[in-house]
Amino acid sequence: MDGSVHGLLGAAVRAGVSPGCVGGWSFGSERTAQFESAGSSRLGGKPQQAGPTTWYDLASLTKPLVVTTLFLLARRAGTLELGRRVGDILPQAGPFRDATLENLLTHTAGLPGWAPLYASGISPGEIMAGIRALVPVGPPGGQVEYSCPGFILLGLILEEVFCLDLAKAFTENIARPLSLKDELSFAAHGAGRLIAGGAAESGAEVEMVRSLGFDPSTIPPHVDGQVDDGNARFLGGVAGNSGLFGTIGGVVRLGQEYLSGGGVLLTSEESDLAAECRTHGHASARGLGWQVSSSPGCSAGPAMSPDSIGHVGFTGTSLWVDRQQGCVMALLSNRHHPAHRGIDLHPFRRRFNTLILERLRVQALA
Repeated sequence: MDGSVHGLLGAAVRAGVSPGCVGGWSFGSERTAQFESAGSSRLGGKPQQAGPTTWYDLASLTKPLVVTTLFLLARRAGTLELGRRVGDILPQAGPFRDATLENLLTHTAGLPGWAPLYASGISPGEIMAGIRALVPVGPPGGQVEYSCPGFILLGLILEEVFCLDLAKAFTENIARPLSLKDELSFAAHGAGRLIAGGAAESGAEVEMVRSLGFDPSTIPPHVDGQVDDGNARFLGGVAGNSGLFGTIGGVVRLGQEYLSGGGVLLTSEESDLAAECRTHGHASARGLGWQVSSSPGCSAGPAMSPDSIGHVGFTGTSLWVDRQQGCVMALLSNRHHPAHRGIDLHPFRRRFNTLILERLRVQALA
């Protein structure tokens, strides 16, 4: 097989991993992402080539890119701190009142991994009632349980302290200062934007809902171009767990804020704070919203420094920041188009990250 990045992406498309994909990276002080792409961003009708202007559903990359970054900015302003109890901000949080913001950010707050909040008969405005009704999986700090409801709760907390909905808080405090309004947004549709195709139906979520004993007909209607996650669609496409769309350049650029030394928006102290592993002794190594590459079985790859941070998204996205080597690596795909592919993407992601870091080493020797 071709050992180049372009060859890897093309092989993945031919193998049916995704109809198309875009890989992007930056080294050191570079601000503009380099990229390679392969395949089509949309099937049916006139094919659209995947490329740097293609907007992808970033899925759970929303968690670190939006929620963690906004938390750090609120902490700087003195409105939030890691030890703050959820109940001090949202008294109606029920069994999760005593969890701290650090617990939520590290997935140790005791919330379950996933739940169809829309299936409990509530309206979007009653989302706290749905969260309050969830059964804790354990006490705060007791275990790492990767939790989408936990980040939905964090999104509600951020809306409370910023006095803005999450989309506006992101645009005003992150996208605009970094000149990324045309690269990252909760609203994917815009003049001239090419949006990667989404799922024709919520097949994977139907099975998840059914397995929990809920009625799949309660899943919010799936419309191409909207966020794939049902809870995020229920909340109007804006949630702390999912909903952000963007281009490869936007993802890499925001990822650069978490390099050692910080960036334009985040300070060195803030990027260090986010990357520090806070779950020693647990099965998964977690920073603030980020996974640490020392986590067993993660998508980082063997060439990654052990304290690198990253995240993946269900739709087929990933982002890793090797803080020691000064490298940001993002891989965007739409494996759920037109129907979800139940393929383990981690080998593909690890190989991609390894190839990028090999490029970095070759460049350093040149």
